[in-house]
Amino acid sequence: MNVAYRYIFLVVLVFLGLYFVFQATVSEEGVSWTPPNLGNISFHKPVLRPPHAGGQIINNPESQHDSAPSTSTPERVNAVIVILARNEDVKGVTSSMKQLEWSFNNKYGYPYVFLNEKEFSEDFKSRVSVLTNSKVEFGLIPRDHWYQPSWIDEERAKKAREDMKTKNVPYGDNLGYRNMCRFNSGFFYRHELLQKYKYYWRVEPDVTFFCDITYDPFRFMQDHKKVYGFTIALPEYIETVPTLWDSTKEFLQANPHLAPSDNGMSFLSDNGGESYNYCHFWSNFEIGDLDFWRGEAYSKYFDFLDHKGGFYYERWGDAPVHSIGVALFARKDQLHFFEDIGYRHEPIQHCPQGKSWKKGKCWCDPNKSIDLDSFAWGCIKRYHHLVQ
Repeated sequence: MNVAYRYIFLVVLVFLGLYFVFQATVSEEGVSWTPPNLGNISFHKPVLRPPHAGGQIINNPESQHDSAPSTSTPERVNAVIVILARNEDVKGVTSSMKQLEWSFNNKYGYPYVFLNEKEFSEDFKSRVSVLTNSKVEFGLIPRDHWYQPSWIDEERAKKAREDMKTKNVPYGDNLGYRNMCRFNSGFFYRHELLQKYKYYWRVEPDVTFFCDITYDPFRFMQDHKKVYGFTIALPEYIETVPTLWDSTKEFLQANPHLAPSDNGMSFLSDNGGESYNYCHFWSNFEIGDLDFWRGEAYSKYFDFLDHKGGFYYERWGDAPVHSIGVALFARKDQLHFFEDIGYRHEPIQHCPQGKSWKKGKCWCDPNKSIDLDSFAWGCIKRYHHLVQ
């Protein structure tokens, strides 16, 4: 064998050696370069995909973001992400939380507060804590903030639940749902773990965030002096709130000084407050100012409603109660539609349109959004007319 062939033989041996070393390393670390199968994204049921080997579930298969916070975290405002959940909700919570980290919080590192009427299990705590580098706290809801008050006439409340069941009203016979609505309406912001914060973002299990959130909504709220932000507005079920507006008018007549003249009454009523048009902000997504709920006007309003008993004798939801409260007792310029945040809570979704859809790299179908539905469009239209 001449010298040239010997060099060629050595080069081949070195190349083969490096190849087998590289293959062994890839095998040990579980690295794969195979392109992911994105599948078909359904409007009705977002596709779930695992992000990395051994990772948690995320709801956006098009994401290229890592879940770890960036090394240069932007300056935060005094705000918190609030999740009301039970131990059995852990799968839905981790899905929602993973998406929120992916689309927003991995860049900002805002803390989380989880609330439950029972103690959280160690399994729940570990499975949600692993998803973020942010501070995570777990709180127990005081009994008198959650359960039906002793002064409620249970026979009357039971009859109301049975009547609503026969009429197929959603959650009509569900006592636990009523407890949740009352808690979210007037007690969540009183919890000791939230006292140190000014702003909050309410997040629920099994929701979907469709877009990159390229700015800090909390800072937007602070800089523009907003008190309430939403993504979806639609009419409430009439059967759930038959006397809510009458109670509201009674309160306003006794406390006219609490409502500013430039409030959002025209979002709620088409005749100057004589009747309710049933429009409300869907409160399963809300970004708000905790000091507004803690303030005199809303505190008195909630206490008045609470003693009317409508959370149990009817089925007053936190969505219409929050919406009426913020529309009446805040200025209309303090409300904000987060049009650029794509969001879904079964079975309804908001998908940004036009430039917002493109800028956010949204993976929802812009042709399938509650904003385009004639049923809900009236409420969105009223909001736009209000703030013009």
